[in-house]
Amino acid sequence: MSEQQRSSKSRGYEMRKRAEDVERTRQRIVEAAVHLHGTAGPASTSVSAIAERAGVTRLTVYRHFPDETALFEACSGHWLSRQRPPRPEEWGALENPLERLTVGLADIYRFYRAGEQMLTLVIRDQHAVPESRRQAWEERTRQYVQVLARAWPQADDPVLRAVIGHAAAFSTWRSLCREQGLTDRDAVGVMVTLAEAVGTRT
Repeated sequence: MSEQQRSSKSRGYEMRKRAEDVERTRQRIVEAAVHLHGTAGPASTSVSAIAERAGVTRLTVYRHFPDETALFEACSGHWLSRQRPPRPEEWGALENPLERLTVGLADIYRFYRAGEQMLTLVIRDQHAVPESRRQAWEERTRQYVQVLARAWPQADDPVLRAVIGHAAAFSTWRSLCREQGLTDRDAVGVMVTLAEAVGTRT
């Protein structure tokens, strides 16, 4: 191997190592932010606190994430990658409206229970969450409601859609299961019974 080849190989190794170091640093920052968002909440999470937990400087945090939106996007993606989000494409294949609602709400409530701590703090601190993330959450919830409502012959009934929207909300799950002590299964049953009563009213 010539001196030029050895030099080129060495440069290639150094570049790969530098890229790996940069990615590891970025990952530490994201994990630090996710931890703080899930324990203190977004409103109480400062760049200084993220930097301290990640073992880097504030400047390093800003170098990787120039604004809060970029950091929130990375945090949301990382947290969601460790969850099992609801799958509306699966329960949307069920034709019976009560069956679809039962399966769909069970899936949604499972997700809420698994992510309760993070969801509680992020929703509490909505004022500190970038608009793009708030819109993404709202759009995801609208999708759940649309899929659940489409199975009903009277899908455009505003009262029925309101009941389904209420049933799919995190605040409803938290009220029924945390504040009132119901199981997820019982909470699903209550909401399905309510929707059935509204859907069959004269």
